[in-house]
Amino acid sequence: MLSYGRQSISAEDVAAVAAVLAGDWLTTGPAVDQFEAALSQLAGGLPVVTTTSGTAALHVAYAAIGLGPGDEVVTTPMTFVATASAASLFGAKIVFADIEPDSGLIDPAAVAASVTGRTKAITAVDYAGQPADYEALRPVAQSVGAVLLADAAHAIGGSDRGRPVGGLADVTAFSFFPTKNITSGEGGAVVCRDPALARRAREFHNIGLVRDPERFRLADQGPWHQEVQAFGLNYRLSDIACALGLSQLNRLAAFKRRRGQIVARYNAALGELPSVATPPLRPGVDPVWHLYPLRVLEGRRRQVYERLRADGIGVQVNYLPVYWHPVYADQGYRRGLCPQAEAFYAQELSLPLHPGLSDDQVDQVVEAVAEALR
Repeated sequence: MLSYGRQSISAEDVAAVAAVLAGDWLTTGPAVDQFEAALSQLAGGLPVVTTTSGTAALHVAYAAIGLGPGDEVVTTPMTFVATASAASLFGAKIVFADIEPDSGLIDPAAVAASVTGRTKAITAVDYAGQPADYEALRPVAQSVGAVLLADAAHAIGGSDRGRPVGGLADVTAFSFFPTKNITSGEGGAVVCRDPALARRAREFHNIGLVRDPERFRLADQGPWHQEVQAFGLNYRLSDIACALGLSQLNRLAAFKRRRGQIVARYNAALGELPSVATPPLRPGVDPVWHLYPLRVLEGRRRQVYERLRADGIGVQVNYLPVYWHPVYADQGYRRGLCPQAEAFYAQELSLPLHPGLSDDQVDQVVEAVAEALR
């Protein structure tokens, strides 16, 4: 089966991990600091806290902004469920705003129609690797005093109008799952514009531990003292994982270039076929394509999916609208809430896209799509 996404591991990656295994620190050591510093440089110099996964990064981000019961989070249904579920775990109400019909990105006009005085966060998703339109979303967030949050699990290494992903929103969450643009095995990171939010993120990801003597509430305990003033979780990323992530960052430019070449090859060949629509590119955006979301028209998506799978082409569908999941349906969310997202889901088919694909394999996918449409 030709996989739709997979990691690319080099000898240098293996050597970086082996060096940590041979050293003194397996976790909470220098590789963590180095990876966070490199990510900060990529994100425009903002503070970074690494986490054990992209889902953990979202959980940490929501904790840092103080999300709680009675708050609302406006987000897109065209995403992996964790974008919403990480907020639901704090008791927040999820308000789903519809998407643009061709890009899969959240529609700023729909967001503007969805915010209220209870909106604590607007969480956009950089679907398929394209940054959402944060320039349009920011005034909407400011109008209700909400935090603008980016789920950039798909988009590390990209930019919008010359500004890097990681610096486009108030808070950004990354994912380093094996199919993502870089990997640390499992892993993620949170980027915060506000140093106070970054401090809360760091403490939450480290079990809530406070180590600053000036903030201690228990005095005269001794130089060993640390204390928990608010609950947190152990979301620390190990030095082993950070060594891999740091090595992968050295290859991000090459990954980006190859992903772009594959997308261009798909666009040139598939753009000539009937019954499909290739993904558009937002003006000013320089993406790192994570997915190739082909839209199969005329109700033929399932037919094409099953044919390609039978031919050994590992296509995928990204994503089931979040509120269709039983956990949200059981809360009263109903189909028809976001018509554009539901129409997009009915057509979307993610073709194989990762740096290890050869031109011949890309052509094989194109030929299989064309044959499935005949």
